[in-house]
Amino acid sequence: MQETSRRNVTHHLPVLPLKGMMVFPHMVLHFDVGRVKSVAALEKAMLANQKIFLVTQKDADAEDPKFEDLAPVGTIALVKQVLNLPGDSIRVLVEGERRATLESIVQDDPYLLAQVRPVKALGARVSNELKALVRTAHEYFQEYAKASQRVSPEALRSVMSLDKPDQLADTVAANVLTQLSDKQMILEKLDVADRLETLCTILLREKQLSELEKTVQARIKQQIEKNQKDYYLREQLKAIQTELGDKEATDVDELREKLAVTPLNDEARQKAERELERLSHMAPGTPEIGISRTYVEWILDLPWGKTTTDTLDLKRAARVLNKDHYGLEKVKERIIEYLAVLRLKQDMRGPILCFVGPPGVGKTSIVRAIAEAVNRKFVQMSLGGVRDEAEIRGHRRTYVGAIPGRIIAGMKQAATMNPVFLFDEIDKMSNDFRGDPAAALLEVLDAEQNNAFRDHYMELPFDLSRVMFITTANTMDTIPPALLDRLEIIEVPSYTDLEKLAIGKKHLLPKQIKAHGLPPKSVTIQDRVMAEIIEGFTREAGVRTLERTLARIARKAAVEILETGAGQISITSRKLKEYLGAVRFLREPVEKQSVVGVVNGLAVTSVGGETLAVECTIMQGNGNIQLTGKLGDVMQESAKAALSWVRAHSDAWGVAPAFYKAHDIHIHVPEGAVPKDGPSAGVAMITALVSALTNTPVLQNVAMTGEITLRGRVLPIGGLKEKLLAAYRAGLTLVLIPHENQKDLEDVPATVLSKIRAVAVSTVDELLLRALAAPLPIAAPTIPSIVATPEIPIQPASATAAYTGS
Repeated sequence: MQETSRRNVTHHLPVLPLKGMMVFPHMVLHFDVGRVKSVAALEKAMLANQKIFLVTQKDADAEDPKFEDLAPVGTIALVKQVLNLPGDSIRVLVEGERRATLESIVQDDPYLLAQVRPVKALGARVSNELKALVRTAHEYFQEYAKASQRVSPEALRSVMSLDKPDQLADTVAANVLTQLSDKQMILEKLDVADRLETLCTILLREKQLSELEKTVQARIKQQIEKNQKDYYLREQLKAIQTELGDKEATDVDELREKLAVTPLNDEARQKAERELERLSHMAPGTPEIGISRTYVEWILDLPWGKTTTDTLDLKRAARVLNKDHYGLEKVKERIIEYLAVLRLKQDMRGPILCFVGPPGVGKTSIVRAIAEAVNRKFVQMSLGGVRDEAEIRGHRRTYVGAIPGRIIAGMKQAATMNPVFLFDEIDKMSNDFRGDPAAALLEVLDAEQNNAFRDHYMELPFDLSRVMFITTANTMDTIPPALLDRLEIIEVPSYTDLEKLAIGKKHLLPKQIKAHGLPPKSVTIQDRVMAEIIEGFTREAGVRTLERTLARIARKAAVEILETGAGQISITSRKLKEYLGAVRFLREPVEKQSVVGVVNGLAVTSVGGETLAVECTIMQGNGNIQLTGKLGDVMQESAKAALSWVRAHSDAWGVAPAFYKAHDIHIHVPEGAVPKDGPSAGVAMITALVSALTNTPVLQNVAMTGEITLRGRVLPIGGLKEKLLAAYRAGLTLVLIPHENQKDLEDVPATVLSKIRAVAVSTVDELLLRALAAPLPIAAPTIPSIVATPEIPIQPASATAAYTGS
C-alpha cells in the first residue's frame, strides 16, 4: 500500500465495526446496529460532529473485536439519520466521505475509540493513462452488465455517466462486486490508477464467470424443460393407456423406480436406461414390449452389490461337516485348511476345489455342508449331459426365446454376489456342433477373468470373483486338460463296510425313521443285521442303495406298527428276509483249493473297487489266441504282452518252447456283458497264462494288480485303495501290488490293512513265485531281496490239497 505524499492530521473517532459488509466513499447505505458498544459509538458520534469510522471485521463471528480483528483501512462516514427499532436496535443511514487508515485503538469501553488518519487518493489528476483506464472500466462494466443481466438500466446509465476516476472505481466496486475480499482490496488501493486496474481485472473475471454461469443455467433450464416435457407427455400417455386398459406405463414407472435404487455399474445402468427409454416409446401391443421388459427385469433382478457375511469359524465349520458326514477325515481336513486360508486372506481368489470319487460317497452333500459352514447361499448346477455352450453363456438376444445362461440364472436364484456355486458332474459334459461348454467354463473358473463375466444374453460385465466355485466328478479321465488345470483335486474315497455300518446306524436309519413319520428309535437294527444288509442287498462305493434299502425297511415297519400296534420293531435276520426277500448279491466264496489258470484280479469301477477273475485255458490247436469278456484295446494289448513275455522266458519256467504252435490259448474275464479295459490286469493275465501252461495252481487267497512290460517289470497303477477295499470285501488275505504303489498304502484304512497283507513286487518273476502254489523249475529266478517287503512262504506241492486259504 502506498501512502500519501501529504500527511493529514489524525483524528479520534468512534469506531463502528461492520460484519460482512463495508462502506465506500460517495456511498449512501443504511444498516441495523445492535451491539452495545456499536450503539454507544453511534450515540457518541451523534453528540459530536456526526462523524464515525466504519471498518470491516476480519472475522464476522467476533462479538468484541480488538485492533487486530479490524481491517487496516476503513471509511470516515457522516451519520445522516438514526431510527430506533424495537428490541434495542437502531437503523442508521450513513454516507461515506473518505478513506482513512486505522492507527490504533485508544479506548475500548464503553465504545471503541480509534486514532485514524484520513488519506487522499494518489494520482487523482487526470492523465492519458487514467483516461484509458476509465474508458476500459466503462467498457468492462458494460460487458459485465450485458453478461450478468444483474445490473439495471438505470444503474448502467448512472455508472457510464461518471467520469471521475476515484468515484467511478468506488461506485462500481460498491454496487457490482460480491466478494468482501475484493471490495476490501479496492478500498485499500490508494492509487487511483492502481484501483482502476484492479477493478478492471475483477470485472473481467466476473464477466467470464457470468458467461459460464449463464451457460450452466441455460443447460440446466434446458434439461428441466425436457424433464418437464417428458413428464407431461408421460402423464398424458399414462392417462391414455389407463383409459385403454393398458398397464405398460405403470410397469415402466416401477422399473424406473427400481433402477434408481439398484447399484448397477456404469455400463449396465446405461443399457437399462436406454432399454427403458425404448420401452416407454413402444406402441401398446408391440411384440417387442415383452422382450424388452424381460431384459430390463433380468438386469434389475441380479444381486448387484448384495453379499452375505461369511462365518469363518473353523470349530463351527468342523461341527457342521461332522454332523452329517462320517469318516472322510482327509477331505474334511482339506476343507478346514481352505476355510482357514480364506479367513486370513479375506478374499475369494483361492483354488477351485474338485471332489472326485464314486457315486454316493457324499460329494454333493459335503458341498452343501461347506455352504452352511460359511453361512452362504448354495446354488447347484448339474452338468451331466450338457453339450450346448449356451447353457453356460446364454443365447444372444437376436434369437427367439433367448434366455441367459445357467450361471446368470444361478446368481439370480442366489440373490447374492458370493454364494457357494456347485458344478455337479463336471466330468459328464460333452460337445457337439453347438459348442464346447467345458471351454466356456474356462473363463468362469479363472479368478483372473471372471470379475467381468459376460453372458451372451445380458452382454454386461458381471463380477463372479467373489463366488466360491466347487465342482464334483466321478473320474478325472474325461475332464479336458485345460479345465483340469484350474481345479484342485480332492479325492473322496469309497466307504469300507465298517464305515457303511456306522453311517447306516448313526445317520441313515434315524433319517429314514423321521422321514416316514415313525417315533424315534421305533425301528432298531443290530450291527450283525446291518452288515447283512450291506453285504447282501447293496453293492456300491457309496451309501445311496443302503439308504433306499433302509427306507424300504422303514415303510414295512410303518405298516406293521399300524397293523399290530407295536411300539418298537427290532429287525432280525428272519424279519429282514420277510421285509426284503431273498439276498440280491451273493459274493463268490474264496476258493479253498488252489486252481490252475484262475487268478483274482482287481479293478476300479464306477461303484468302487471290484474283484475281477481272469481265466486261462490251453487246448490242442494251431497257435490261435482268443480273448473274450468284452475287453478293451488296452486290456487286449496286455494279454498279447503277457503271451510275448511267456514265449521269451519259456525255458526258465518249464514251458514247452513251441507251445504257441501246437496249442490254442483262450483268456476270458467273466461277466462278459460288462465292458472292461485298462492295463492293470496285466499281472493277472500273465499269472493265469503261466499257471495254465505249466499246470501249476494259483493261490486263491491272493489277488493282484499291476501293469507289465515286455522286460518283465511290474508298473504302478491307480485306484489302489478301492482295489484293496474290494479284496477286503471278498475275504482275500494277500494282495500283490507294484513296488512303486507302496506309498499309496497310507490312504488305506487301518481296518483293511489289519486283515490284508499287501506285498510289493517289482518283476514278473517275483510275482509268479509268490502267486503260484506248487514248486517251480530249478531254472526259475529266486525272489530278489526288497527292503520292507514282507516275505510269504511258498506252499509245497504236497500241501496244495490241504491249503485252506489262511
